[in-house]
Amino acid sequence: MQLKGNWNYPTAIRFGAGRASELPAMCAELGIKRPLLVTDSGLAKLPLIARLLDYLHSAGLAANVFSDLRPNPVGRDVDAGVAAYQAGGHDGVIAVGGGSALDVGKAIALMVGQDRPLWDFEDVGDNWTRVNVAGVAPTIAVPTTAGTGSEVGRASLIIDENGHRKVIIFHPSMLPKLVLADPELTCGLPRHLTAATGIDAFVHNLEAYCSPFYHPIAQGVALEGMRLVHDWLPAACDNGNNVEARSHMLAASIMGATAFQKGLGGVHALAHPIGAHFDTHHGLANAILLPYVLVKNRPAIEERIEAAARYIGLADASFDGFLNWILQLRATLGIAHSLSEIGIGSEHAAMIGRDAKQDPSDGGNPLPLSADDYAAIYLAACEGKVHG
Repeated sequence: MQLKGNWNYPTAIRFGAGRASELPAMCAELGIKRPLLVTDSGLAKLPLIARLLDYLHSAGLAANVFSDLRPNPVGRDVDAGVAAYQAGGHDGVIAVGGGSALDVGKAIALMVGQDRPLWDFEDVGDNWTRVNVAGVAPTIAVPTTAGTGSEVGRASLIIDENGHRKVIIFHPSMLPKLVLADPELTCGLPRHLTAATGIDAFVHNLEAYCSPFYHPIAQGVALEGMRLVHDWLPAACDNGNNVEARSHMLAASIMGATAFQKGLGGVHALAHPIGAHFDTHHGLANAILLPYVLVKNRPAIEERIEAAARYIGLADASFDGFLNWILQLRATLGIAHSLSEIGIGSEHAAMIGRDAKQDPSDGGNPLPLSADDYAAIYLAACEGKVHG
């Protein structure tokens, strides 16, 4: 079976190995003649970006690069990108990279036509109605990791440095008009990042699957996304040039971010403030926290997890079998078992618990959790005590 297709769910996606050369045609489709290519500083130095620029310049497109952004992007990164967009007279954004570059690229495209500050569009109440939709620039998203799925998202996670919190900036028009999903572009990702971003994709699917809201479409997508991670993440880590494994993982990432419109949960509620305070890689934080939150949620999700265990093909299709598979997968892939192993200490429990309770992802957790509950999960994750 050829792992290639043009999909329209939830936006127009051009999926398949070797399709990067279609980027100029995608720009033409959106009427983009002067794209600003937004990426991170590490990727900007790699041949991948030079190749994409060569495609664009050869087609007569006046493309420039903006790469001054942090791994956990802050408001200043977006402001700098807007300034670069305006200074270059650009007419569209090509966001290339992992979640950080994609989030910043989408936020730049939003903000180039607004006269309000970024934080006025936080995903609270009807703030999204403040957006001047006509001012939003067209965006093409080009993922280079199989993790966040930001390429199919209608929001960006940006840190408010003054408030020490990750803020969700949201508007339906932030959904990229086109996605170039070429798994070959993910082949250069190192093993440890393949592992962390891959488990991030799994967490998106799992938390969406366990969310208590009614959304059977997302439910089905999430279940299949988990199976793809189960079947293909180890292979993608063992051989980074395995295009078949990379293809299935890129699909699983897109599926997770599509499914989590059903909701996320306690893993993300904790990972967001941990990232804001300690600059932790988001996928790694999710990967470490996952089993501790699973155990806490067990009373509400055990039957559902057993069904998932059967579907993905575990020999022991019980809650404990599912949990043990996750613990073994993390160990095999070299993921830290506790937060303390990455230098995060238990003395911050009350602060993180309080912030987690305020995080929007808390609303999708299958069990109602208090700030004290989150603090207790955080402590367990610091100490490496999955079973209490």
